[in-house]
Amino acid sequence: MEQLSDLTALSAIMAGITLSAAAGLRVFLPILALGISVRMGWLEVGEQFAWLASEPVLLIVGIAALLEAGAYYVPLVDNLLDILATPAAIGGGTVIVASLLPEMNGLAQWSSALALGGGSAGIVQGATVVTRGLSTASSGGLANPLVSTGETAGSLFAILMALLVPILFGILVIIALFAILVWLARFFRKQRNPPDPDTRPA
Repeated sequence: MEQLSDLTALSAIMAGITLSAAAGLRVFLPILALGISVRMGWLEVGEQFAWLASEPVLLIVGIAALLEAGAYYVPLVDNLLDILATPAAIGGGTVIVASLLPEMNGLAQWSSALALGGGSAGIVQGATVVTRGLSTASSGGLANPLVSTGETAGSLFAILMALLVPILFGILVIIALFAILVWLARFFRKQRNPPDPDTRPA
């Protein structure tokens, strides 16, 4: 029974990490999915997070999810949303993981949630900001709707996998997060130290 309990806890944590990563793509979709899952009995959260499954919260978050997905197709607004979505994604990811963590003292719970959930969401959100910036620079924003569609689809796919195969997909998400972090580090290093034009081969 203890092994089963440990497996259930691991499954919940991995689902939380995956949902948090999905929040880096679309902030409100994973929160909506979490609330629906709790209401349907697919996932369990601590008593202090029962409000996530309440009808008013589900309604508000559902409307916000639709507005968020649609707003990313509006030129210029999509880039502005990236700025606003970064702290929101980190906060959303933190709440998602905090709600799914085993019972522990408040400081440990929120510190762990910030590291696992907020970190996961922040890494993915950082990648989306860079990707949309590159898309805007290279296509004048014409390719941004494709990027937005890919982000929404990616968030929905991650949500589905978090519910169906949380441990397996969670491991893949963690590997992907490390890869994204390495890519972001290299990207920003190049931005800080651009190659000298005079040293480029003719």
